[in-house]
Amino acid sequence: MFPMKPELTIIIPTFNRADFLKESIQSVLSQTFTDFELIVVDDGSTDHTAEVAREFPGIHYVYCPVNSGVSHARNLGIGLARGRYICFLDSDDLWVKSKLETQVRWMEAHTECRLCYTDEIWIRKGVRVNPMNKHRKYSGDIFSRSLPLCIVSPSSVLMRASLFDEVGMFDEDLPVCEDYDLWLRISLKFPIHFIEEKLIVKRGGHEDQLSSKYWGMDRFRVVALEKLLRESSLNEEKRSLVLQTLIQKCGILIQGFAKRGKAKEAGYYQAMVNKYCREKNPPIPLR
Repeated sequence: MFPMKPELTIIIPTFNRADFLKESIQSVLSQTFTDFELIVVDDGSTDHTAEVAREFPGIHYVYCPVNSGVSHARNLGIGLARGRYICFLDSDDLWVKSKLETQVRWMEAHTECRLCYTDEIWIRKGVRVNPMNKHRKYSGDIFSRSLPLCIVSPSSVLMRASLFDEVGMFDEDLPVCEDYDLWLRISLKFPIHFIEEKLIVKRGGHEDQLSSKYWGMDRFRVVALEKLLRESSLNEEKRSLVLQTLIQKCGILIQGFAKRGKAKEAGYYQAMVNKYCREKNPPIPLR
């Protein structure tokens, strides 16, 4: 006999964050909503992550011998998930005790909603900071608001597991901005509800953050935007917004590469700008 399926699956991808991970797991186990399974996907850690995981015998710990990236780790967890809802928790983040209960209650009352996310507390190097206005959260059709940068934190999301059948999984070819890519694919097709309660704690400023590891994050956003242009469900209005954003981001990259003396890379994005400017403003045919 298999145990009853849990209502919710929580997936924590992690890599060499043993000390952070312990606190993150504790914040899950302290939730007021308890009908869940917790899957920790260790993406090839070489520190004492395995020992930390063994301190919590109730969790499902999966070790990947090769470090393959956060998208692979999350997708592996999704493949193992048994809950009809799925949550993600980055291994350096924390949850407020009422996080799951608040979101499950909302989703149960709004069965048409595929995904909801929450507000967040930001901690940088141990100090609480206020997010800038560009990180403001929105509810409903957030597609256009999500084009400049990612406004949805993976740790804040609760979604129906069936949504992955409709939009696909995390893109494993993207080392970063994989969440930007997925939320855009979702918000293109469905409204997303924002719960205006600070129910997660985002801890940043440490050296191993992926956002600190890669220069020129817009490189990966451009890849996601090009993918969107191939989406059949993209109407003319949203296509124009995607093209405009892509051209703007290419312009930023051109300047950045030029300052670094990387003419080849700058030329690559200049060619992309030329291509999409022609698409945005096609020449008038001669009569």
